[in-house]
Amino acid sequence: MKPGQQTEATNNAFTSVKDLEAGAKSRMEKVLNDLQHAMAGIRTGRASINLFDSIRVDYYGTPSPLNHVATLHVPEPSMVTLQPYDVSMIGMIEKAIRGSDLGLNPMNDGKVIRVPIPQLTEERRKELVKRLHHLAEDHRVSLRNLRREANEQLKKALKDKLISEDDERRALDETQKLTDAHIAKLDQAVKGKEKEILEIK
Repeated sequence: MKPGQQTEATNNAFTSVKDLEAGAKSRMEKVLNDLQHAMAGIRTGRASINLFDSIRVDYYGTPSPLNHVATLHVPEPSMVTLQPYDVSMIGMIEKAIRGSDLGLNPMNDGKVIRVPIPQLTEERRKELVKRLHHLAEDHRVSLRNLRREANEQLKKALKDKLISEDDERRALDETQKLTDAHIAKLDQAVKGKEKEILEIK
């Protein structure tokens, strides 16, 4: 699908079934991308730089992502290192990591911050899986809402005699298939993440 075809289904007047489907698909993809981004911030027992995606550091009054103020590396499976571009930021970066809900304890040698990634306790793993399932359900609801919005537009287009009953039936079927496909992708991604959380090295 070309970027120009992205139609915000709720905001635009009905143009065509094709545009409506393209708009719904584009917005469903955004829901999945948002889920992937949110899941990257859920800790597993394995070190990953994505773990720090949600952390912001106060950089001269601007909340900035960690990767804008430091280089992040994973030198070993249970360690992440951060090398600040400006060493005077070390204290602020440490404070931001400690203040996050990741439960990590950074240390520095004056130049580099080392963040050991300890193994998760069984209780913590269960909490994270629960959080993951809540996240997944929120995104499933978003996908179903997009389907509902598209269906409402189709019903209105039929009522306004912009499309035929056959067009409506075909498009409703297509929207359902689109929703099912995206929910299946979501479920698969969540299953993979759950496996990572529960995996004991």
